[in-house]
Amino acid sequence: MIVCIAEKPSVARDIAEVLGAKNRKEGYIEGNGYQVTWTFGHLCTLKEPHEYTPSWKSWSLGGLPMIPPRFGIKLINDGGIEKQFHIIEGLMQQADMIINCGDAGQEGELIQRWVMQKAGAKCPVKRLWISSLTEEAIREGFANLKDQSEFQPLYEAGLSRAIGDWTLGMNATRLYTLKYGQNRQVLSIGRVQTPTLALIVKRQQEIENFTPKQYWELKTVYRDTLFSAIVRKSDEELAEEAEKEKENPIARKKTAAKEDINRGIPPITDEATGQQLLERIKNQPFFITDITLKKGTEAPPRLFDLTSLQVECNRKFSYSADMTLQLIQSLYEKKVATYPRVDTTFLSDDIYPKCPKILEGLRDYATYTEPLAGKPLPKSKKVFDNSKVTDHHAIIPTGVNPQGLTDMEKRVFDLITRRFIAAFYPDCRFSTTTVTGQAEEIEFKATGKQILDPGWRVIFLKEPQPDENKEGEEEKALPPFTKGENGPHLPQLNEKWTQPPRPYTEATLLRAMETAGKLVDNDELRDALKENGIGRPSTRAAIIETLFKRHYIRKERKNLIATPTGVELIGLIREELLKSAELTGIWEKKLREIERKSYDAATFLNELKQMVTEIVYSVLRDNSNRRVTVTEEAPTPAERKTSTRKKESKQASASADAPSKPRAPRKRKVVNTPPPPLPEGDAMLGHACPLCGKGIIIKGKTAYGCSEWKNGCTFRKNFS
Repeated sequence: MIVCIAEKPSVARDIAEVLGAKNRKEGYIEGNGYQVTWTFGHLCTLKEPHEYTPSWKSWSLGGLPMIPPRFGIKLINDGGIEKQFHIIEGLMQQADMIINCGDAGQEGELIQRWVMQKAGAKCPVKRLWISSLTEEAIREGFANLKDQSEFQPLYEAGLSRAIGDWTLGMNATRLYTLKYGQNRQVLSIGRVQTPTLALIVKRQQEIENFTPKQYWELKTVYRDTLFSAIVRKSDEELAEEAEKEKENPIARKKTAAKEDINRGIPPITDEATGQQLLERIKNQPFFITDITLKKGTEAPPRLFDLTSLQVECNRKFSYSADMTLQLIQSLYEKKVATYPRVDTTFLSDDIYPKCPKILEGLRDYATYTEPLAGKPLPKSKKVFDNSKVTDHHAIIPTGVNPQGLTDMEKRVFDLITRRFIAAFYPDCRFSTTTVTGQAEEIEFKATGKQILDPGWRVIFLKEPQPDENKEGEEEKALPPFTKGENGPHLPQLNEKWTQPPRPYTEATLLRAMETAGKLVDNDELRDALKENGIGRPSTRAAIIETLFKRHYIRKERKNLIATPTGVELIGLIREELLKSAELTGIWEKKLREIERKSYDAATFLNELKQMVTEIVYSVLRDNSNRRVTVTEEAPTPAERKTSTRKKESKQASASADAPSKPRAPRKRKVVNTPPPPLPEGDAMLGHACPLCGKGIIIKGKTAYGCSEWKNGCTFRKNFS
């Protein structure tokens, strides 16, 4: 008998149907020579500290560092999990072959390997590796089963990540809690969690310490067109640009060609100077000195990886990273989208022959797919590139016609589908006109943009939003000018202030995590920095949620704000290895190299153990009396309804191995900021919940509610 093990019951049912297994048993489906069973995500986990050494059960600085000579796994303590595991164990011990049908990624590999180890499986093991759950993909996957040994590096990378997270998290959490937490508050430290919090705290401090500077802009209106005085770059700006170019060779190539000579008036930093310039040109004619017309093209936007999809959904719909992951996972399980936990925006060459059929299946988008039908699809290197695809390709629709999607799922499906169709459309062609003028030897410039052929942009045409009109002003086509013409003009002097950096939103934080804290707009540069990003696409949403649960951050509208405890915790940590996004990114790079067989897992773990040991001794040597102030955010209405006993249980589980400790009274920081009013009807979808502040508004069958309803939020608004 061949035993197939999937990661969840719904996937097991899909596989069983394709294999012809129809006979439902307790915990598995049997038939046609197969037994198809399932896990519920993780059934096993690494052992707790006291299961290695009994003395590690109590929290003590003298017991640190805790580094077991050999790590072991155990079943998660849950009746349902134990029951299902014993069913799997019985099947595996009688099996002639096992097919690992787990999620096709690092975490999925680890989940199933641990179950097979715990069950004592001895027979040969094959691996099903698929990117979608359609019948065709499952059949193709079973026709091309791979040997499990091919995925040993993937397993070693996942195991190294789990052991690394355990070693650092367990030791650092106990260390900082006992040393600085006044025995009243667990200070949770994590390999990815802490540098992510440090990014938010650093940005918050930059905003708080920002000193706005006043400056003035000289502009003039000639023939109903606004011209701006050309301003010379300051020495600081030139130095900053030089530094960026040194760091980013790609950026240097792009700017070197287009950078003009640094000309123009000096920046206007006092009003008197500005008024002098205004008076100087007020009654003088304005001359058109130069007209430049450049034609350009814009390629379609890249396909989505998980991070870019989370960024777009947060920007457009205010969905949290975790909510977007749940929605795209649901679309994957409903067979309408491909595997979501990916970090590439490219497709492999073998997908190209399947694209016409996928487009044909998108019946609701026939207006856009019909022009592509009946002729060869373009094959761009910006879309199809085997060298940029590892385990999985970018997220695309499968071609299965979607049915029964929720409103939120429809929005996400629409995003990935339009991107996919756009990939086969021609580039957008445009012309940019730059008109230079002069009054009393002071140079002015106006720029206009005209779309000559929208190309792929027709797929995204929509009614302009109010805030988009403002941005689009500079892109309007300019009226025709003639070189040498002149006439009267209306100059103006506008007062401005320099602006602080913006607080992180989930969208910008995800981008910062992806590039280890360096915010970049260039796709090529982002690809280069991804290698050193912190966390994995599949775990970043959970990291942000963990920071909320620990009360280290809170949300103000879309902005992420560090709480006083979060700020103090980062202030306490002097060990750069714990809070530096760049250094953590180096560890992430090594984990990726283990996956590619270019770095040794044992070396990685030895380095990590050495690092943890050094951190422990460094903190123990700290003789200062630094302490974190024990604070708690004001409870939300939903939290106030939760019983005291339930609260204590939840807080106790904040750290995996936290002991029960007597609780001293806590200071409460109460924030009484009234939430902004919600819009009416479907316009409220995606807005932050006014009750709990964590979830977003979703649409049910009879009323609007909060996405956090499972966690106790009671917000509800009936359809009017």
